[in-house]
Amino acid sequence: MPEFATSQEFTREEVGLALRNPGMPLEGLRYPITPIGMHYLLAHFDIPFIDPATYELPVTGRVGKPLGLTLDDLKARPAVRMPAMMECAGIGRAHLSPRPISMPWHNEAIGCSEWTGTPLRPILEEAGLLEDAVEILFTGHDRGIDQDVEQNYERSLPLEEALREEVILAYEMNGQPLPPQHGAPLRLVVPEWYGMASVKWLKEIKAISEPFEGLQQALLYHYRQSEEDPGTPVTRKNPHALMVPPGIPDYLSRTRHVSPGRTLVEGRAWSGYGPVERVEFSPDGGRTWDDATLGEPVGRYAWRPWSYEWDAGEPGEYELCARATDASGRTQPADDGAWNQGGYGVNVVQRVTVVVG
Repeated sequence: MPEFATSQEFTREEVGLALRNPGMPLEGLRYPITPIGMHYLLAHFDIPFIDPATYELPVTGRVGKPLGLTLDDLKARPAVRMPAMMECAGIGRAHLSPRPISMPWHNEAIGCSEWTGTPLRPILEEAGLLEDAVEILFTGHDRGIDQDVEQNYERSLPLEEALREEVILAYEMNGQPLPPQHGAPLRLVVPEWYGMASVKWLKEIKAISEPFEGLQQALLYHYRQSEEDPGTPVTRKNPHALMVPPGIPDYLSRTRHVSPGRTLVEGRAWSGYGPVERVEFSPDGGRTWDDATLGEPVGRYAWRPWSYEWDAGEPGEYELCARATDASGRTQPADDGAWNQGGYGVNVVQRVTVVVG
């Protein structure tokens, strides 16, 4: 069962998780493609060591022709190079009160990389899915204990999602072999879904005839308001806009300092429910809003750039905000309604304190 903290101070365990799993500094939003060293990281257990020379991926279960694919086999298949924005489902958890005790993300659990790999669908078609297959189960080599259960990290996708043409088995990140911490030698990339679906260090792909009931699928990654609430599964990314904090920071507090006059505020926005169609900027804590200028993303599943020319005006303290609205009509909440037991999918409006003068 989840544990909660009501204090603003983080627990020793949360600090330990944060040291193991760095986020992306928000100044990294300036890059359309996030440098590998700036991309966020979340490893549930230890990072496994896997020798690419002896690696083999079994494709098993409810298939007519089980496969065993080496890394060379996968690289010999048709390749795609796809920019895709990735976001951890636990983003924003640290904003909540009471706070679920887990990875204490604020807004930095993001990154947009260019993934190179081969589409999953032709592999499943070659294996010959049987008529009773309803989900595809992905198991990682990473193993540990969560909720007192020893397990490999594993998640499933409904058949219709796994067969989307943009779902790939990736072996390169930004034109380089996958780093160990990002899933080497092979990982799944599921655009539009939160990062928990993009299983790293792939050990097996298995077609199954019943919905997967493993812990990471059935108990965790659900929007629940209470322990009795069965909740709804966490799937696609909620709309989200973030800004590059303008000006320069105070070292300890990170409060921003800006000179009076016009300041270009820039950022990125994304959603798993369709393209971002509007980004709004507020200089006064959300009391008034104005439309930002939208640019074009570098790919269908990449984040979208936006900018706003802000006249900082009189010296003083300001609270800058940004919010996104996507093609489905979904938009970001101010503060209310974000809480859930696991602290998942939090996309409250970003607030940046800026001192002018």
